[in-house]
Amino acid sequence: MSAETRTKRRTAPDIRAMKGGEPIVSLTAYSAVTARLVEPHADFVLVGDSLGMVEHGMASTLSVSLDMMIMHGASVVRGTKEALVIVDMPFGSYEASEEMAFESAARILGETGCGAVKLEGGVAMAPTIRHLTERGIPVCAHIGLTPQAVNILGGFRSQGHDEESRKKILSDAKAVEEAGAFAVVVEGVIEPLAVEITDALAIPTIGIGASNACDGQILVLEDMLGLTPRVPRFVKRFGEVGAAVDEAVASYAREVRSRAFPGPANVYKPRD
Repeated sequence: MSAETRTKRRTAPDIRAMKGGEPIVSLTAYSAVTARLVEPHADFVLVGDSLGMVEHGMASTLSVSLDMMIMHGASVVRGTKEALVIVDMPFGSYEASEEMAFESAARILGETGCGAVKLEGGVAMAPTIRHLTERGIPVCAHIGLTPQAVNILGGFRSQGHDEESRKKILSDAKAVEEAGAFAVVVEGVIEPLAVEITDALAIPTIGIGASNACDGQILVLEDMLGLTPRVPRFVKRFGEVGAAVDEAVASYAREVRSRAFPGPANVYKPRD
């Protein structure tokens, strides 16, 4: 296949250019299998550190390692052809210094083949975002309810209810834009604040539990498919895949126990 006919993968500038246009669609994926299912419908695919809770049974995202993110990120890149793949930078991989952040981000891009990284934080992380973008690493920011700071925030609760919190989050949004982020995930903020942030920025806002006035939306795939037992209140289940899997496995178990599986058509026979 020639370079001219090869499928072109979306880039961070492509997503940035979608500001104010058709809403941006995004979902998480943690494997090549789910990435192949998501990609036809998504503008970008996020390999979120939520994989620690969804895939590995962790209590929070704080124990997710850089190696875990790279392993899952590489799998998702292999399972996609057109979507921009963004990989989360896990807790402890970028906060200590700008140099540490660059080393971690360079590993992620180099070892996964993804097109961008995402990190949490606003004003405090703006110098780090600038350091990365000036060195050729596209960054998606994440403000509002930031899961890696859950111990400081006092749990998973919506943000922006008082004037002080509103001003801080709005300042965070403006700081990450000025630092060079190409987009910003706005999580768990009240709707009026999400609208204000979206109107104030020239980069796309990607809402999760924020507002449909954001430039796009993202959900954890397993949450919206009905594969996780407990989901945030803002999540709409678009399917009940968990129930379907349970019934399929139960049917298989019944056939095995009744010695009805495998049937004649599913048994290898010796060649003549």
